[in-house]
Amino acid sequence: MTTAHDAKIKAASTYNAAADFYDDPANSFWERFSRRTVERLGIAPGARVLDVCCGSGASALSAVEKVGPEGFVLGVDLAQKLLALAQTKVRDRNLRNIEFRMGDLLNLGVPDANFEVVICVFGIFFVPDMHAAVRELCRAARPGGKLAITTWGPNFFEPATTAFWNSVRDVRPDLFKGFNPWDRISDPESLRALLQSEGIEHLDVVAESGTHAIPTPESWWSAVLGSGYRGTVDELDLDARERVRTANLDFIRNSDVREVEANVVYAVGTKASFAAA
Repeated sequence: MTTAHDAKIKAASTYNAAADFYDDPANSFWERFSRRTVERLGIAPGARVLDVCCGSGASALSAVEKVGPEGFVLGVDLAQKLLALAQTKVRDRNLRNIEFRMGDLLNLGVPDANFEVVICVFGIFFVPDMHAAVRELCRAARPGGKLAITTWGPNFFEPATTAFWNSVRDVRPDLFKGFNPWDRISDPESLRALLQSEGIEHLDVVAESGTHAIPTPESWWSAVLGSGYRGTVDELDLDARERVRTANLDFIRNSDVREVEANVVYAVGTKASFAAA
């Protein structure tokens, strides 16, 4: 059974490795779905926002546009190399009211009830105990504050995902996975049940069907290297990695794949007020 410590080490290693392709133009889905999450929140000027599992800053940078100069945004992530990308963007834009720091989803190290808005995009499913993760996110939110959780929907990046895992199985059967961590909450009912069980109120949970463009075979490989699949790729020796890369490029080319499924589930809810507790 995977422990919280094991999951933390794995996630940090995977996304530090993925940092070199994370912001590749082929991987615009990070920015796209992060911005959509922020848009659904209706963040008020002057608000304090916490973005957990912030990656290279897509949600946090979208949020800072909403809070204005009187607000503040804090981004937290395990991967130092992704945080370095985010900090470069902050310097390039000369922003003064946004900060990024290393932190653990299960132990954020922030004061209780310190943020009007708490966001977690494509991160909640990486911990074995998602209930504990929701409780920690709620702890950081003020009573009556908003909580946004975004997760992948079903059929993540199909049909290319199946081709990827088949190619891995051909060279390293022990690394083959028939289950992704987000599969636990890839439908509105499962995500709603998780949040309701931790007392989140006034939930708005929406499934959004969509696609992500794959303009070239190489762009699919960039998506592999700039996402959670990087952890598997980096466990392969050089020969096996090249065989997997070639198999993926051939699949995209020969099947004429121009897009993959990119279905998302958005949830926005409210932390119970003291009066209601």
